[in-house]
Amino acid sequence: MAHLLGGENLTVSFATRTVLDGVTLGLEDGDRIGMVGRNGDGKSTLMRLLALRSTPDSGRVTKRGDVNVGYLDQGDVLDGDLTVGAAIVGDRADHEWAANPKIREVMGGLVGDVDWHANVHALSGGQKRRVALAKLLIEDHDVIMLDEPTNHLDVEGVAWLARHLKTRWRANQGAFLVVTHDRWFLDEVCNYTWEVHDAMVDMFDGGYAAYVLARAERDRTAAVVENKRQQLVKKELAWLRRGAPARTAKPKFRIEAANDLIADVPDPRDSVALSKMATARLGKDVLDLENVTLDFLDGDEGQKLFNNITLRLAPGERLGLVGVNGAGKSTLLKLLNGEIQPSSGKVKRGKTVVTAVLTQDVKELDDVSDLRVIEVIEREKRSFSVGGKEFTAGQLVEQLGFTKEKQWTPVSDLSGGERRRLQLLRLLVGEPNVLMLDEPTNDLDTDTLAAVEDVLDGWPGTLVVVSHDRYLLERVTDNQMALLGDGKLRGLPGGVDQYLELREAALASGAVGGGSGAPTSASGGSASTAAPSGASEAEKREARKDLNRIDRQLGKIAQQEEKLHTQMAAKSESGDFDALGELNAKLRELLDEKEGLELEWLEAAEILGE
Repeated sequence: MAHLLGGENLTVSFATRTVLDGVTLGLEDGDRIGMVGRNGDGKSTLMRLLALRSTPDSGRVTKRGDVNVGYLDQGDVLDGDLTVGAAIVGDRADHEWAANPKIREVMGGLVGDVDWHANVHALSGGQKRRVALAKLLIEDHDVIMLDEPTNHLDVEGVAWLARHLKTRWRANQGAFLVVTHDRWFLDEVCNYTWEVHDAMVDMFDGGYAAYVLARAERDRTAAVVENKRQQLVKKELAWLRRGAPARTAKPKFRIEAANDLIADVPDPRDSVALSKMATARLGKDVLDLENVTLDFLDGDEGQKLFNNITLRLAPGERLGLVGVNGAGKSTLLKLLNGEIQPSSGKVKRGKTVVTAVLTQDVKELDDVSDLRVIEVIEREKRSFSVGGKEFTAGQLVEQLGFTKEKQWTPVSDLSGGERRRLQLLRLLVGEPNVLMLDEPTNDLDTDTLAAVEDVLDGWPGTLVVVSHDRYLLERVTDNQMALLGDGKLRGLPGGVDQYLELREAALASGAVGGGSGAPTSASGGSASTAAPSGASEAEKREARKDLNRIDRQLGKIAQQEEKLHTQMAAKSESGDFDALGELNAKLRELLDEKEGLELEWLEAAEILGE
């Protein structure tokens, strides 16, 4: 495999902390690499170095001269004054990019529900993220680097991105490096995993599951070695302590050997041990929604966010909610928590129910932003019962990965992941028996996610989780339900896979409901620049069918075109010019057919435009 780019002896320090220390690594053709590690350990720093967006304190980054690198930062890098169309395709004419099936696929997969003519500054954070991702993916790059690309993508969007990256290049061509906390995504697309920790990078074959197994084996081996070392330490210490007079006469080399054994103890890595807190007693009745209808919160007449839905939560039930953006997942949690009331129907709440909600925006910490971490927990209680043992607030916070120094950090200075951990701990110390989590994986690294899942595995109360993280949903919930944007709540006995099938069928039939992961008619709708406003629903449905048909035909033509080029190359080498002429005539016919289909595609796209 050809070498694409790499770093040699990379070292980066911030103030007194070394983030990377003499790291050497590289990317080759065919590499599909996922990068994991704790928040703040240097994943984004390493990616910026390899993308030549920053320079190391020492060491160097080299790349092959013709290698084109595409990079998606976590931040907002788009010009807010541009329209969505201009931000993605620049000043290229419609026919230039619309003739490319790869670009159409990206448009449909990521920005099908985004207004093509809207200014970027008017978009939501999630829409801006998808526009930036679309801008990157429509270009031809040899190496793609993505820093948290799954943030703000729903379940279908993540599935679409995984399919795109798996089919973007041939198996031995191109490379990508991705930082993400989405374990399903890492397993689906990666053939190597880099773990960044303690200023170094460990490399593992395979995706996330293979990495976890390999790391467990590495830790087991290290534990065996450590156990042997501990036994030697005990023997040497026992020998040293056999009385003061005897110790002064001991050979100096034995004393030095014992001290070396003691000094060789490796520094423990920061660990996160989320504790299983007590919960309030939960009775037979928990939370029920009976024939609940809720109008859209903006007051649109005739439209319903929920239309006559019924949901009954049993004691100890573990429910996962998935759905398109804007379908009402967070609103459903607010209904269950009593924050809003339905337009009609009943919300019944058990007498012993104590709820706690982990929201997406961490607003619960705004009122304590001037306090320090330890003070936030001490305001709730000064001692806690965890697993039959008593803990002080300081001991509990330390278990959550906040060192003694970090405990005195103001909340306003915490990173996103640290704020998320503190927010969760603050909820748990309130001893709720109904826990509702709205996108709990936001800002958490994979180690912290594993610790959260360990807590939720043993959670004795009722659990409701809204998430686009398939790994989390399948791990901690027993049942899943879907909101498809049509006001209904559907059970998913087939899990997330069934939800994706339902969405695909709904989009193919022109059903309501937005979403970011629909490579069908969405591409045409977003690309239109002269859409007639009077198109009927029947005409739009027909246009969607046409787009699906044309995309399939263009895909077949692309395969035939590639096959003809291969055959023509072979005939040219053999000197069979008669056969070469026949193949060339077939190719011209094929290109004429392709051009006609592309014109049809543009016409259908105009019908679907806003």
